[in-house]
Amino acid sequence: MRTERRYARGMSDLLTMTTYGLFCPAGGFYIDPTKKVDRAVITHGHADHARAGHDSYLCTEQSVPILLSRLGTKIAVTGQPYGEVRVINGVSVSFHPAGHVLGSAQIRVEHKGEIWVVSGDYKTENDGVSGEFESVKCHTFITESTFGLPIYRWPEPTVVINQINDWWRRNQAIGRASVMCAYSLGKAQRILHAVDTSIGPIYVHKAVAKINAAYEAAGVRFPEVNSEKKAPAPELAKRALIITPSAHDEGVWLQGFGAASRAFASGWMRVRGGQRGGKSQSGFVVSDHVDWPGMLSAIRQSEAERILVTHGYEAQTVRYLREQGWEADGLDEHFEHVTST
Repeated sequence: MRTERRYARGMSDLLTMTTYGLFCPAGGFYIDPTKKVDRAVITHGHADHARAGHDSYLCTEQSVPILLSRLGTKIAVTGQPYGEVRVINGVSVSFHPAGHVLGSAQIRVEHKGEIWVVSGDYKTENDGVSGEFESVKCHTFITESTFGLPIYRWPEPTVVINQINDWWRRNQAIGRASVMCAYSLGKAQRILHAVDTSIGPIYVHKAVAKINAAYEAAGVRFPEVNSEKKAPAPELAKRALIITPSAHDEGVWLQGFGAASRAFASGWMRVRGGQRGGKSQSGFVVSDHVDWPGMLSAIRQSEAERILVTHGYEAQTVRYLREQGWEADGLDEHFEHVTST
């Protein structure tokens, strides 16, 4: 769409930033609102995007069990298939795969011929459990920039998984359990799906097991795991891989596994190496967010005339895009003031 026409600065914005979050005035809905609203359209189930308290939620069908699990079964939530168009007060809204976690979506909003796409969190690499990113053409593309610096380039997934498998085997050789700290939604399932299950038994924290159920309901199959509250016998414990959210890595349950080597799976390990606050002996570069080359590729494929940047290295990304000839702004900076709508 970038080749068709330049965006006219005098045009009114289809979406605008408010103190409640990104708002569509014509449609009367918010995207990933930060405060209580009547109608929330949600990109995915992570807590910084799907918050409790809204009167109604619209998300992808695959996100429904995740929202119910995290926000409670009494919320008013509607699931919509990828690609299906719903018209809200004359505004067309559709969800398109973002590849971030199960059910994650880019949100396409169209009104009077103007098309915006809100990426939410996304990655262009297919991890085997989160779905494949889909490029969506638009006039304005809102991209995240969590890792929006050239240094953030992810290694091949098979390389990282082999590193994790080798780390697990080395720990077994010295009689230590292997504790992998990973987010309970997305990261844990990605690792669980890919590791070599022949190495030893796998245990997951109850928070991970809860999310696993949503993935399995969507057709994703995982190896057999144990999520009992009691730690196993010592002979099993020292051979085990334990996947747990970092918030629980010092819990009583985990202490029952005895001597353990800890690791953290994160894109931040690209620059922070093998240490995280002194608690993790190893670090592995595993991210559910797009890296620098992937972000630039997604921007190009959108054919957008204007790029708005949020969530991360906004200033650096905007500066680079402008140097390359794009019309780009930080999302917050683009809007002259924050309204109280």
